[in-house]
Amino acid sequence: MTASAAPPVKSALRTLDVIEFVVAHRQGAVAQEIAGALGIPVSSLSYLLTTLADRGYLVREGRRYLPGPGLERLRAPQEALPLADRVAPLVRALKGELNETASFMVQRGWEVEAIVTEASDQALRYAVDPGTRRPLHALAAGKVILAALPEAERARYFAETTRAVFTPATRTNEADLTADIARITSEGMAVAREEATVGIVGTAVPARIDGQFVGAFSVAIPAVRFDAALEARVRQALLRAAAALA
Repeated sequence: MTASAAPPVKSALRTLDVIEFVVAHRQGAVAQEIAGALGIPVSSLSYLLTTLADRGYLVREGRRYLPGPGLERLRAPQEALPLADRVAPLVRALKGELNETASFMVQRGWEVEAIVTEASDQALRYAVDPGTRRPLHALAAGKVILAALPEAERARYFAETTRAVFTPATRTNEADLTADIARITSEGMAVAREEATVGIVGTAVPARIDGQFVGAFSVAIPAVRFDAALEARVRQALLRAAAALA
């Protein structure tokens, strides 16, 4: 006996119907046209159109919706995509799995910058705005970047920087940071416990594409929630994200 096919998911079919309808109408389509053609209530359609536009699969010009750049990204080879586009789905997956604030961070001089971030839905959370920059020494992602630097570059970092104290836990001494770097190199992961912000624990792993270091996946969690069980989940989720990118 063969297993019966799973029934189609109505919301998925509706999403695909909307995208295909807009693609088929080169001049674009207004919401009322889409709703009438597909039999979707306008109230339900408005949320779907907003979501598709937010994700770049559609764009709105006046009252009309047209195909967006997100559809082209689906067809493009991975190596042709900007780094932010390549990591964004993995950052969203981290946030979705953990419901904690997740980011992808890259080096900008002697600072770390969040280029993609997804905020937790929880009332108590740490928000990271895209474009936010912080010094390398205080963040887990920053320490991951320090660990990835060539030895000569790391020596230049220590010679050129004066490392600010942000909390009682901030580690600024070269010997302490060198010990952290050695631990990250050994374990493949960094944990910064309230070093940049009181009450926030950051965890990060290095991210590589074709063996080349490109940045760090990071999760920031209020310390009151960061117990051993959650730490283990965060570690596994971060490692999966890094493996998927690599």
